[in-house]
Amino acid sequence: MEMDSSGNSDDNQFFMESFTREDKKKRYEVLKSIGVKEFIEDGSIWVDMKTCKGIGCQLCINACPTYALYWRAFPGEIAIIKEICIFCTACVWNCIVDDCIQVSRKRSNGEIERFRNPREVLKLLHSIDSNKLVERTKTRVPKVQLF
Repeated sequence: MEMDSSGNSDDNQFFMESFTREDKKKRYEVLKSIGVKEFIEDGSIWVDMKTCKGIGCQLCINACPTYALYWRAFPGEIAIIKEICIFCTACVWNCIVDDCIQVSRKRSNGEIERFRNPREVLKLLHSIDSNKLVERTKTRVPKVQLF
């Protein structure tokens, strides 16, 4: 059995790739069934239960558009259904504690974005709005050719 540079066999690599493809396909089907049309495919979300205000707050749970976040009674913490999280950062935007919820996501161009507080989400939203405004202006204002 051949091993690659990381010590994994070719068979092991094939298994991991097919497992990932199946997970992505399953995730796509689940999100499609609840009406989600666009989402970031690759990302992660993490909640620091040491800083989370928990049951008294639940702003992140209320903000989640896919209900990926929920309150788990035992052991009394925020839980995540990662298969339906679309990494939209609504939870980070609504969280009252900086660095409590962390979302990391990979764009289709390979760029990795990380969000840990509302300020970082606001920066992203501002840049998206600016880009949309520029594009909208380009489509509505005709180009003038001087020569």
